[in-house]
Amino acid sequence: MSKRILVILGHPAKKSFCSALADSYVNGARAAGNEVQLLNPGTLTFDPILHNGYNSIQPLEPDLVAAQEAIIWAEHLVFVYPVWWGAMPALLKGFIDRIFLPGFAFKFRDGSAMWDQLLSNRSAHLLVTMDTPIWYYQLVYRMPGHNQMKRTILEFCGIKPVKISGFGPIKNATLQKREKWLAKAHAYGKNA
Repeated sequence: MSKRILVILGHPAKKSFCSALADSYVNGARAAGNEVQLLNPGTLTFDPILHNGYNSIQPLEPDLVAAQEAIIWAEHLVFVYPVWWGAMPALLKGFIDRIFLPGFAFKFRDGSAMWDQLLSNRSAHLLVTMDTPIWYYQLVYRMPGHNQMKRTILEFCGIKPVKISGFGPIKNATLQKREKWLAKAHAYGKNA
């Protein structure tokens, strides 16, 4: 059964290993008969700063309106990004700040500490690169960026399950190792 998959590339550089991972995933998912869209926030025109928090929602730029429509369309979201300083790049965080808004991604209940999860019935997969060894990020740092994306953003909005696949360390990785990682991303797409 085919899925509607949205791949979001969170690396700001047009040419990066994250970009190659995203392309491999897209190719695998399309080869399996899925409908796939690729969204690159680095090419969108938008202000990544949520200037007033949630006190007053600033109007969305047309590219962000289209991004929200793509998220609504999707059954499965794939985020491909590097870990910088323990978490996602500022571009991806700004993109999420601007579009995962009250009334779109969640809704606080009047007079309650609880909220409604408005993006339920979607799953996600995070393909995350880093220069830190994966085991070190898990055991020593305790995965702050993974916890942020999985628990406090995606699951908060109702997106689950959220699978996380790490690739690293990227720094000084051989071409053979990178090719294995690209094949892995292709397989993840094919089996989405």
